[in-house]
Order: sequence, then C-alpha cells, then structure tokens
Amino acid sequence: MRAIVDIVYPATCVVCKNRLQRKPSSIEKPICLECWGKIKRNMPPFCHSCGRQLAKNNLAKGICYNCIKKPLHFDRAFSPCVYEGVIQNLIHEFKYKNKDYLGLTLSRLMVEFIREYNMPIELMDFIIPIPLHKTRLREREFNQAQILSNHISAEFNKKAINNNLIRRRHTNTQTDLEDTQRFLNIKGSFSVDNKEAIKSKNILLVDDVLTTGATSSEAAYVLKEAGANIVFVLTLAN
Repeated sequence: MRAIVDIVYPATCVVCKNRLQRKPSSIEKPICLECWGKIKRNMPPFCHSCGRQLAKNNLAKGICYNCIKKPLHFDRAFSPCVYEGVIQNLIHEFKYKNKDYLGLTLSRLMVEFIREYNMPIELMDFIIPIPLHKTRLREREFNQAQILSNHISAEFNKKAINNNLIRRRHTNTQTDLEDTQRFLNIKGSFSVDNKEAIKSKNILLVDDVLTTGATSSEAAYVLKEAGANIVFVLTLAN
C-alpha cells in the first residue's frame, strides 16, 4: 500500500521539489540531504551580543560594530544559521505557506546548536516564544516561534510559557522597514501578564529570525522591567 501511495503521490523536497528517497536520503522526510547540506551555518567566533560571526577587526572587543552602535536589551543572542539561501526559503515556507510541520525539522538545527556550542540551557528557567498579535495569529493560524520553542522545551525538559508575554499592539510587519524604523515600530508592543511568574527567573526567548534585534530587544526589555533576570535569545537564523 505504501509503495502505491509513493508512486501516486511522491514526496518531494520542500526546497528543490525533487522527489525524496526513503531514509537515510531525507531529513525528517520534507527536505533532501543535498538541500540540508546547503544550509549556511553560523560559525564562531560569535558576537557576544547578537550572535553573528565576528569579523577579524572585532575579535578583541568580542562584539560586532552594529551592536556597539545600538546596544540591545537581551543579554546575548544565538543563531545556528545565516539567514540566506535554503534556510531563508524554508523559513518562508514555514511561516507563510502553512507548513507548520517544518517546525520539527527546523528545531533540530537549534537543538544541535545548543549541544554543539554548550549553550547554557541548564541556566534557563523558562522558554518563552516571541508572541504574535491576535490579529496576525488569526491570519496565520499558528505562531512559528511557539512551535519551535515547544520542540526545544521537550528536548531539554524546560517549561515553555506561551501566554505570559503578550503582544498587545498590532504593528506593521518589520520586513519592509529600515533599521531605525523597526525599533520605533515595535516599541511598546509587549506586556507581561503575570510578573510574579518570571520574577528573578532566567528566560530563553525563541523566535525564527533575528535581523536588527529590535523585536527581541523590546521583548527582553519588557521581561526585565517585569523582574526577569537573564534574558537570552535563540533564533533559527540571523
């Protein structure tokens, strides 16, 4: 029966659309090994703020030029991938093409990164996804950050809190805005529902992409104002 299904409805790679072979030639079924191997990984040394690879002239400082110009409110960010090529395509399919099942596969990249670089996940009390406004959540029907955070939570046995950080204001999409506009656009967008729950706690914020860091920085600011201690950020790509 399975063989007949494969013939009539052959599984294809989300990226290149070529037919997928049976294991071990596929990664969790939706992505072929060739496309998986083309994902550009973020390599050390990392900026101690945004988590991007440091240029040689910034090695002594440990922080990139962009983060020197605009300090961010989170303590440190981490990302396993560079936001281009295959991973950019996959994130677009994940967010905008209703392929929420890609969350399991994409979260593997984050889990592997945590283990490979000994990211101090054991110090985190809670995992919190960057929330969507209820208007956008109705449009998309799922929050991609919540899907990623739930998989990471299960992998490391860390509690995920999905409804305490609230996006109270609907904003324009950050995608088409300049750097300065992004920080202004997102300002005042978040609130914390139960401050006592995160008081003196270490938080891992999870999102799909870190670009300027404006969204994660504003969320971290609100969490710290509510009493959180350390706030780290983990995104799939930057």
